[in-house]
This record gives sequence, structure tokens and C-alpha cells, in this order.
Amino acid sequence: MSAATELDVLTPLLAYRRMLVIRRFEERCLELSTATPPAMAGSLHFCAGQEAIPVGAMDALTEDDRVVATYRGHGWALERGIGVEELLAECLHRSSGINGGRAGSPYVMAPWLGFVGENSIVGAGVPIAAGCALASVFLGTGRVAVVSFGDGAVNQGALHEGIAFAAARRLPVVLVCENNGWSEMTPISETVPFPRLADRATGYGIPAVTVGGCDPFAVRDAIADAATRARRGEGPSFVECDAVRLMAHYNRDIEHYRPADDLEAARARDPIPRARAAAEASSSSAEVATVERAVQELIDTATERALAAPPPERSTARDHVSAAIPSTPERASGISQESLTFGQAVNRALGNELESRPEVLVFGEDVGAAGGIFGVTRGLQKRFGAERVFDTPISESAILGAAVGASLEGLRPIVEVMWADFLLVALDQLVNQAANVRYVTSGRASAPLVVRTQQGATPGSCAQHSQSLEALLAHIPGLRVGLPATPQDAYSMLRAAVADDDPCVIIESRSLYTIEGVVDEEMLESVGGARMRRAGADAVIITWGTMLHRSLEAASLLASEGIEVGVLDLRWLAPLDEAAIAAAVRAAHGRVIVVHEANRTGGFGAEIAAGIAEHLLYELDAPIMRLATPDVRMPAAPELQAALIPTAEAIVKCVRQLVESPSDSGAP
Repeated sequence: MSAATELDVLTPLLAYRRMLVIRRFEERCLELSTATPPAMAGSLHFCAGQEAIPVGAMDALTEDDRVVATYRGHGWALERGIGVEELLAECLHRSSGINGGRAGSPYVMAPWLGFVGENSIVGAGVPIAAGCALASVFLGTGRVAVVSFGDGAVNQGALHEGIAFAAARRLPVVLVCENNGWSEMTPISETVPFPRLADRATGYGIPAVTVGGCDPFAVRDAIADAATRARRGEGPSFVECDAVRLMAHYNRDIEHYRPADDLEAARARDPIPRARAAAEASSSSAEVATVERAVQELIDTATERALAAPPPERSTARDHVSAAIPSTPERASGISQESLTFGQAVNRALGNELESRPEVLVFGEDVGAAGGIFGVTRGLQKRFGAERVFDTPISESAILGAAVGASLEGLRPIVEVMWADFLLVALDQLVNQAANVRYVTSGRASAPLVVRTQQGATPGSCAQHSQSLEALLAHIPGLRVGLPATPQDAYSMLRAAVADDDPCVIIESRSLYTIEGVVDEEMLESVGGARMRRAGADAVIITWGTMLHRSLEAASLLASEGIEVGVLDLRWLAPLDEAAIAAAVRAAHGRVIVVHEANRTGGFGAEIAAGIAEHLLYELDAPIMRLATPDVRMPAAPELQAALIPTAEAIVKCVRQLVESPSDSGAP
């Protein structure tokens, strides 16, 4: 029985019952996973010795508060309201599991119950909790976000970024450190040079306390104080719970590294016998025995039912990666047309989304008061206020993680990561967090956020500010990836991304921010869809992003020679418009060149070429050609850049070679 459903005030007997449910649940999981043959596959991470922490915490919270846990989170999941059978079935990878077997033991999610989820990435939950708290403040719900993490997480950068973000904005976050003394297989004393982990929080100017993590009432009181403070708008607090680890790091860990006296000391502090003694002191032995029988019956019944449940249908394995894309709406009258630069078009799209969707927030480094390093968000904070358009710490993990948390709470955050290169310091929040939500929850939740970033080389840009990373992002199932190359697309593709119910990454280019074009503000579309920018039957150039303009220039040069070349702008790499590619290949009689700015090896051009070869091999009139930046780091010198990045002249040369080469194809 959890605080989410239990209306009685926590008593020693009730605390014992709830802690015992957690302990017996994990003991049963251990039995099932180590049986011969094992009934439960994979690794399980147990919280035995820490049961008092979620029990005490839940008694200090309301039903509406949010909880983010670690992968050692069975106790938090049960206390937040997930049923024993549902959780056991999930650990058994059954269809009746809370996530239908898609999460397993370490990644259970149930946002609809206020359980934002476990997290298998150490420290990654703190930025997400900050995002949930950000939504609470913006929506005025009064909710508190509680995030638990182990002692080892205090050495994780994402955790510190999340704390910095929460402290800067005075967000209602309660940080719960479950310190059992072991960071997986390494004593925390070997990696932190002081005994009290709560001391690390003082550097952020937030209050921190250390309490006995084996006492549910001590935990309850500390978290109640922190939650009250958070609800008053006084910001986050850090609660360190001094606990013990009674089971190994995971179910097959033999703990060969752990001294025997350390384990004996932990057993001497086992919170379950202590809770039982407290229950007997306040209730009768008969009542305690009744509780124990009821818990055992609960576990046994749940085990029987969970084991009898069928596994998930194999036919469903591909379901719920992303939402179905709605049909593109009809274009409106087109009366609102204006010549804008690419950057102005982005600004206009952001302004229209902020105006039409109250759930939209825009945040990132320098996007508020300064209007962004490239001026793209200029004027938006003045127009919509600092609660909706605001600056963040230089903390990419916190920015992206907060976007994940806020999107799970019903907001549609649009966040800016200044350079695509900087995504690499926070890629976890896109790859391991945002992209997983819909799939793991079988479509019951999603993370509708938009990440704006820019990439590519410009004169003087160094190797840490010039990479083209679209292939890396498009490789991730669950992410939408678009690269607008015109002012109209900068406007309409961004608005399409905001309207989409899945995480989208819009990759701009600073080299395009000043180009001008007519923008129709009434042009609305859904994500996806390529555009044939120029027709031509002699060959087709397939491209995207910055190379669109060089490809069009090359096509114009070739036309003067009597060579008519089509130019297909893919625009979106995920979802990929395979039908448009097939039509373009056929229209060009199978003569294809793929051009991109990213370096050649592993570039998305290889995926395009492979797809064409796989599905249209016998329609090719010549080998597919690829033109890309060589496999080098990008130099800053303009002269060296010019020697590497594809030019219109280089494209012309390749097309001539393609058109003039004899056919190597044909049906056998």
C-alpha cells in the first residue's frame, strides 16, 4: 500500500507493512532470476536496506507530486502506486507488466501515476525532475518533484547541471541521495574525499540535511520540510539518507570485492527488523503476524498471476516508436507573405507558436535577454515575458533534461543548444531519455519537445564548432530530425516540429541565417516530406541543409551546358521520404548523386545510397555517387575549409562524370 492510495497516517505498523512488501517483492525477484532455469531474465538491481526511504518520502508527499527514481527503484515504484503484480509482471517481461515488458526491472515508467520513472543512466533523473518542477511553477500546480539517486551519482555531471538549473530558478525539487556506501562496486569513500555527501549541495546555496535512511519517520520529516519549503517557492533542497545495501549491486553479483565486516555491519542496521520491533511496540504481536501473512499472500498471488501472464506479442515489437504522422493540412489563402531572412523566419515561427500555444516555453543559453548568440530569438522575451522565454545556465544536460521533464508534464518546450557540437555533452537526454518515452510506455506518454541547434562550417569556425551531426541523430529511433534550408522551411518546419507529439531536432545553419526569401505564415505542414526544388531528367542530386543552395547553383551551371539535373531537398531525414527518393531516381533514369556537408564515412548519404541500391537497383543507369567532406577534422582557416567542403564546381564535375559514364546496370 503506497502513500498514493493509503489515507491513514503513517504508523509503525503501516510503515512495517509497506517496507515488508518491498523486501518480499525483491526477495521473490531474486528467487525467480536465479532459479534453474531462470524465470526472470536480465539484471535486477535491488534496494534492500533502503526500503524506509521511499516509504517515508511518499508519506510526506501528495498524490500529485512527481517522482523520478534510479534503476534501483522497485520501492519507489511500489510506493508511487504501481501494483505488485504489475511490477512483478514487468520484471518478468510479461504483457501484463506496467510497461508491457518493454522496460523490465531498471526502467519502469508510469507518468500517469506521477511516477516519471526509473532511470538507468546515473544522475540523469535530476535534470528531468527539474523539468517537471519547471512545469509545476509555470502551470501553478503546486507540485513538487522528488528525485532519488545513489551516492555514486554525486560524481555525475548531469546531476550537478540539474541542481544548478533548479537552484538558479528556485524550482520545487527535493533531491534525495540514497547513500548506501557503495557506488556499484566501489566504496563511495574512495571517490569522495569527505564523509557527508550533503556538503556538496551547499555550493549551490541550497539547504542540505543528512538523516537516518533506515528510519521511515526521520526520512518523512526531512522530506516534508523540504517539500514545504519547495511549495513556498524557496527552491530545491538536498536530503541525504544514510542507508545500507543488503543485496549485491545486481542479482548475479557475487560481491567478491566487498569485505565481510562491511556486509555484517549493514545487516546489523537492517531496517526491516527495526521496523518490525517498532510495530510490535505500538501494536499487538497478532496484528504484526496478520500483516506478515497478508504481505506473503500478496506476493504469492502476484507471482502466480504474473507467471501465468503471456509474453508480449512479437508482432507488437515495432509499435509506438513514434506517433503516426497526420496528413498535411491544406495551405491557407496565402495572404500573409513577406520577405524574411532565414533567421527572421525562425523568430517569426517562435513568436507565432508562443502566441498560439500557451504551453510553449522557449529557453536555452542566452536566448532571453540577449536574444541568442545569432539574434534569432531577439525580442521574444520582451514580448512574451521572462517566464516563457528565459536564459539558463550553461548546462546542456540540464537544458535538454528539463525539456524532457516539462514535456512529460504537458508543456511543449522549444530549447536551443547553441552549436550542434554541444549536443555531444548532453546527448543522453535525447537518446536515452526523450526518444524512449513513447516506446517504453507503449504510447501512453510522449516527450513533445523541440531542440533547435545549428551546425556546419563557416570561415574561422574551429573543429569544435563546425561538425555536421545529422546522421548521428537520425540513427536514433524515436527522434524526428529536420534540416531546413530556406526561410519558408525555417518557418514551417519549426512549426511542424512544435505541433508534433514526439521529440524533434531542427538543425539550422548559421551560414543560412542571412539568406532571404518569401515566407507564407499560413503555410502549415506536418513533419516529414521532401521537396523537388528543380526538375531534370539527366540526373538527380539528392541533398539537404546547406548543400541545397550549392546543388541548385550547380544545376544552373549544368543547364547552360544542356544537362538538366533535378535537385531533391530531403528536408527531413527522420522520417525519411522514401517515396520522393524513388520518384526522383526514376525521373532521372537512375543517375543519382548524393551531396552533403558532413564527412563521408558514416554520413547519411550512405544510408540514402544503400536504400536506393536495396530497393531500386535495377532502375539505376550508373553507380550511385556520393560527394561529401572528406574524413578530416574541420580546420578554422577559410582556405583549408574551401578545399574540403563540396562546392558547386565540385558537384558539377561529379554530375558530368555521372552523366557521361557508360551504363553499368541493367537486368541480368
